[in-house]
Amino acid sequence: MSLHVAETKVNGKWVKVPALDYKGKSIIAKGTWLRLAQVLGEEWLETELEDAELCAKLLKSQRRRGLRADILTFAQKLPVTSPKYDYYTEWDSIAAVKTTSFREWWKGLPRESRQNVRRSRKRGVQVFVEPLDDQLIQEIMGVNNESPVRQGRPNSHYGKTFEEVKKDHSSFLDRCDYICAYAGEELIGFIWLIYRGEIASILQILTKASHQDKRPANALIAKAVELCEVRGLLYLTYGMFNYGNKKHNSLREFKERNGFSEVSVPRFYIPLTPWGSFCMKAKLHRGLIGILPHRVIMAGVCARSLYYNLWQSKAVLAQR
Repeated sequence: MSLHVAETKVNGKWVKVPALDYKGKSIIAKGTWLRLAQVLGEEWLETELEDAELCAKLLKSQRRRGLRADILTFAQKLPVTSPKYDYYTEWDSIAAVKTTSFREWWKGLPRESRQNVRRSRKRGVQVFVEPLDDQLIQEIMGVNNESPVRQGRPNSHYGKTFEEVKKDHSSFLDRCDYICAYAGEELIGFIWLIYRGEIASILQILTKASHQDKRPANALIAKAVELCEVRGLLYLTYGMFNYGNKKHNSLREFKERNGFSEVSVPRFYIPLTPWGSFCMKAKLHRGLIGILPHRVIMAGVCARSLYYNLWQSKAVLAQR
């Protein structure tokens, strides 16, 4: 249980940070004015943090050695949703699909979503599970490089080299699948699916906007649910359902159309410093999207989207 250097991604770039080696997990701290300690890659791991009280004591002792943290936070894992501990608790809003029955999931989809899966097949999209090799990495680069802007914000994967993309996809190779959608021989979308005990989680889903009429995303999610049922898994998760006070956005609507709903799981917080205790009482640990009203958040999202779409349009015109 000592300090070491770990790598984590910030805005699509790998950076080195100090980390505490704790029972096979790396604990890192994020933030500037308020430092939150958490398990590195927590949402992709098969097990949750053990003996949080001991971890908190070790973090307090490491403050002078380079790992400064004000609050320790960790989440409980699905499928158990009742809090196991007595620490201060809030709730993570997880987007999840029950995968014990593909048929039940299919019957619960809106009619339009079922039609989109059928439309994908009729328009020639084929979906396969592929191994990660040099060819697939090259094809993923093609998806990454379709546009420098994606969903109204800079595409952090745009312009990456082969080696950078290979490194991005070097994790969890012993417990993941790549579900790939092809139009002819062209990769037009993929899901990077991570298996975590009784659940599977979508780490990444990307599709080419130029093939949106073929509905590759719908076909990919249908295949993911099918794989989960075959493996006997309980849930397929896809990030958060609500991100703080940011609700009713296009990503949430996409998840709802594909059968995802909210499952709340406990997230625990342990203050490590007086500043951490104060911030918890003032709810500052929630960050801006957990404090600001939904309308203010969405106004900022719309302004950002408008700015980057205009920037992209100017870049395209400048190249002509």
